[in-house]
Amino acid sequence: MAIIGAGILKGLGVTMRHFVETYIEDFKYMGFNVDSSAVRRQNPKNRGLATIEYPKEKMPLPENFRYVPFLVEDTSKEEEKCTSCGICAKVCPPQCIWIERTEDPVTKRPVPQPKQFFIDSTICMNCGFCAEFCPFDAIKMDVNYEISYYPAEDYKTAAADAVAASIQDNVLPVHGGGAVGRLIFDKTGLMKSDVYHATIHPSDWAREVAERKPAPAAKAAPVAVAAPAAGLSAPKPAGPKMAGGPKMAAPAAGVVVPAAPIVSSEAPAPAVVSPPAQVPVTRPSKPKIVGHV
Repeated sequence: MAIIGAGILKGLGVTMRHFVETYIEDFKYMGFNVDSSAVRRQNPKNRGLATIEYPKEKMPLPENFRYVPFLVEDTSKEEEKCTSCGICAKVCPPQCIWIERTEDPVTKRPVPQPKQFFIDSTICMNCGFCAEFCPFDAIKMDVNYEISYYPAEDYKTAAADAVAASIQDNVLPVHGGGAVGRLIFDKTGLMKSDVYHATIHPSDWAREVAERKPAPAAKAAPVAVAAPAAGLSAPKPAGPKMAGGPKMAAPAAGVVVPAAPIVSSEAPAPAVVSPPAQVPVTRPSKPKIVGHV
C-alpha cells in the first residue's frame, strides 16, 4: 500500500540533494584556475545545479559563431573598407542588405564608399554569405546576439528616424507597413573597428595579416649542364637549315661556279689587330757647300 504524499516527499528530496551538492561542487573548485562555472555546469560529471544562471552566467561562444554582420573600419588608414560594390547585397539569400553609393557632387560619378548601408536583422538568416564573398574583407559576422529591446521604451531613436527617412526617400522597402525601429541597423550601428574583429575572430584575422605580407622572392637555381659521357664527344651545333627550293641544273663544262660562303652558327672570333711597326725616322743630311773654282 502506497503512502499518501510519497511522490511529493521524493521530489522535495531530489531538490534538497541538488541544493546541497551545488555548494559542495563550488567549494571543490574554489581557488583553482578552472573554466567558467557555466562550462562546468554543462559537464555531464557535474553535480548539483546544472542550469546556467543567465544573464549573470553566459556560455562562451565558439569563434565561428555568426549573427548579424557588421562593417569593418581600417584603423591604420582611418577609413572604411567597404567600397559599396554591392556583391554582398547580390549574394544575400533573403535580400536583407541595401546599399546607397556615394556620388561626387561635382562630376556625379560614383565614389567607392557607401553613403547608406542597411541590414534588416529581422529577416537576416545569419548564413555568412556576405562575409565569404566580400573581396575586401569589409563585412564580417558578429557574435552579439543580445539585440532584443522593448519597443515602447526606445522605439523612436536616431537610427529609427534615419530608417524612416530612408523609407520615405524610397531607399528602403517598407516591411509590415513601417519601419522596424532598432532591428534595422544603419551604417553607424554596423561600423566597428578591425581591432574588434581581431578580438572575436583571431584565426580569421591571422589569415588576413598573412595574406597582406609580400611573398618572398624565389631564388633562381643554377642550371646544371650535363657533361658528355666518357669516350663521347659533344655534338656540334647544327648550322641553319636552308629552305629547299627547285633543283638547279648542273653547270656546263668549263664553267667555274663560285663556292658558296660557309655559314657557321658560331660567332666569328674577333680579328686581332697588331699595332703598326715603328718605321725608323731618318734625318736629312746637311747639304755640302761647294766652293767656286
